[in-house]
Amino acid sequence: MSFKEFAKAVTNGDIEGELVKTIFVSIVASFAVLTVLYFFKLRFIADFVSDYGFYLFFAVLSYALILPSIRYVRAYKEFQCMSGMMIGMTMGMIAGFLPGFYIGATNGMFWGSVFGMTVGIGFGVWNGKCCGIMGVMEGLTAGFMGGLMGAMAAIMMINDNVKAASVIVFLISALIMVNLNFMIYKETRGAERKHKDQESFVIFLSSLLTIITVWMMISGPRSVLLQ
Repeated sequence: MSFKEFAKAVTNGDIEGELVKTIFVSIVASFAVLTVLYFFKLRFIADFVSDYGFYLFFAVLSYALILPSIRYVRAYKEFQCMSGMMIGMTMGMIAGFLPGFYIGATNGMFWGSVFGMTVGIGFGVWNGKCCGIMGVMEGLTAGFMGGLMGAMAAIMMINDNVKAASVIVFLISALIMVNLNFMIYKETRGAERKHKDQESFVIFLSSLLTIITVWMMISGPRSVLLQ
């Protein structure tokens, strides 16, 4: 089964076709929330765009990158052990690393690590449970490591092209998530769909993550190095 078939399914398929739609819905929902927040609050914050706009933009894109895979996994609910472990590990690592990196760049390593670990462990365990305790352990471990390493990487490069690194880590993470979705596609051929999420599921998660991220960046605690 080739990647070309997967790409065709994304264009014409039922469940696979929801991947692109989920990305679009997530981005629209997040930017709608940002527009409202900007009108009522953020536009009054000095240097908001220059200080936080870049990292907030990529954080929003990161959530749009993660949510399609969550919806894809939930459509089938159960996976074989090895596949479920890979799902838990990948989701935990990427969902921990990216938010940890962007919050780390604005708030410091400790709070970036806390935020990244919270998101990474949450999504890693949630998706890793599709194969039982081994997937849960993979999600827990990867979310723990991803959150710490994302924040650490941001601080280590804070004075050395951290914005360029932000783009690079996002692009590599996108490649990893595309391959994760391809793996899920290969593992679920012929399987029966067990669950269908409505668009409200994506809108809720995107909006919630965006609001929490904005709060962390703007009003949350930060390291003495970044005050």
